[in-house]
Amino acid sequence: MKKLAAILMALMLVLSLCACSASTTDTTTTETATEPETTEATTETTEIPDISLTLWGSELTEFQDALRVMADSFIAEYADEANITIEIGAQSESTAKDTILTDISAAADVFYYADDQTGELVNAGALQPVENADAIAEANGGYEAGGVQAASVGGTLYAYPAMGGNGYFLYYNKEYVTAEQAGSWAGLLEAANAAGKQVTMQLNSGWYLYGFFKGAGFSCSLADDGASTLCDWNTTGGTDVVQAILDITADSGFINLDDAAFVTGVQEGTIIAGVNGSWNAGTIQTAWGDNYATAKLPTYTLNGTEVQMGSFDGYKLVGVNAYSENVGWAMRLAEWLTSEDNQIYLYEATNGSAVPSNVNAAASESVQSNPVVAALATQSQYASAQSLSVGGNYWTPTETLGNILANGNPDGTDLQQLLDETVAGIEAAVG
Repeated sequence: MKKLAAILMALMLVLSLCACSASTTDTTTTETATEPETTEATTETTEIPDISLTLWGSELTEFQDALRVMADSFIAEYADEANITIEIGAQSESTAKDTILTDISAAADVFYYADDQTGELVNAGALQPVENADAIAEANGGYEAGGVQAASVGGTLYAYPAMGGNGYFLYYNKEYVTAEQAGSWAGLLEAANAAGKQVTMQLNSGWYLYGFFKGAGFSCSLADDGASTLCDWNTTGGTDVVQAILDITADSGFINLDDAAFVTGVQEGTIIAGVNGSWNAGTIQTAWGDNYATAKLPTYTLNGTEVQMGSFDGYKLVGVNAYSENVGWAMRLAEWLTSEDNQIYLYEATNGSAVPSNVNAAASESVQSNPVVAALATQSQYASAQSLSVGGNYWTPTETLGNILANGNPDGTDLQQLLDETVAGIEAAVG
């Protein structure tokens, strides 16, 4: 019995050891299964390029500050695509060409400049043509709009229209002239005669006189030499424009006055409306007070049809340096700076001095709340860039023609002869 008991105890001990061994193995296996796998992770990173750009604009403090804001917003907009840095320099738009042409490769990637410099910059190969020209032209009033013309050479758009404003428009006194009457010369003359007052425009100035011919579809343009003028005013239909002007001057409600006499007439109360520029806004507003108002230029009656007057205007543009090492990004920046939103921003940041060329920006509430800027912006759609339209011999012959018309053609000169003589003087070679 003792021997059997010993055998049974030994057997139980073996079974117990086996069970413990099995339990330990199972636990180890379970713990191993629940542990995370340790594998070496590989992360792919895409490097984005470093882009450095230089931007030149007006030296005025408010303009420089605005450029910084717009540049920083551009940097933030494209932060996922590139590490962009933009250095801003002060360079007057009026002298930009001279600085750029000194060494084009060392000039800014993007720069503001005045419209009379486009031709020389293009001839020197300094401007990169705009890629999406149709969209830019449409946003600024189309290919016939002054800002787009100012940025174009030979039918190619070389710059981005940014600002207008050096033009003229209509002032009128709401005490005597309704908004509807201000829309046409017929309405203005009606209001003047009803009030025993007068309305005015300086006809003996080619700057203003141009508006009648421009409105009727006639043109002046710089010749290939960049100094002489080509003019078609004496072609078919030109005499009809002259007759339309004579019809206006024959009305007792009209008087031809220069700039100073216009202001005097406003202050003395004899003038209730007139064509002029922004420089007299403060004086006229003081004189008319709450009755002060502005509008685009009026229409005039041409062979029984109302024709919208055109005008001259001056523009500022944004160009891209054709020698830029990052020309693609430079063009993006130029388009960004001249977008609808940024034209509104720049107008506000410069206290209204940067009149938008973009059609939607010009129609915005912010711009339209300033009567002078609103009138200029609206009229700019019917304006030509003066710098690209006429040369040095344009001014004297048109002044002579304007004097004759303002006085009602007192010698009864044949209208075709008047135009032929005027155009001959305009087109005379600049010596």
